[in-house]
Amino acid sequence: HVQLVESGGGSVQAGGSLKLSCVVSGSTYSSYCMAWFRQAPEKERERVAVIDNDDDRTTTYADSVKGRFTISRDNAKNTLYLQMNSLKPEDSGMYYCALAYSRACWVRFNSYDGRGQGTQVTVST
Repeated sequence: HVQLVESGGGSVQAGGSLKLSCVVSGSTYSSYCMAWFRQAPEKERERVAVIDNDDDRTTTYADSVKGRFTISRDNAKNTLYLQMNSLKPEDSGMYYCALAYSRACWVRFNSYDGRGQGTQVTVST
């Protein structure tokens, strides 16, 4: 039974930075896609960034975070990261990590094979 545990969330002022981590355990298969999602109150959960497991580690970002967020993965440590810079109040929300064993990097959170419980990010003005 795969488990994903996020950490690194917190409160920060606008313009600040945070680095989220997601540790994966209990998985006997190598994941292909790993992703970060976020959900603000009264808004739908959206995919923020995704990274595959090919040699070039292709990444895809939501337009709202391009140039500010960086997703990365360390397979040796079974850990996914999200470096968030130049944070804005609209970046606030619960951040979730997810993994998929297939080569399809799903847009929907519930389509992933493993999903974390989330870590809260709050950005104040």
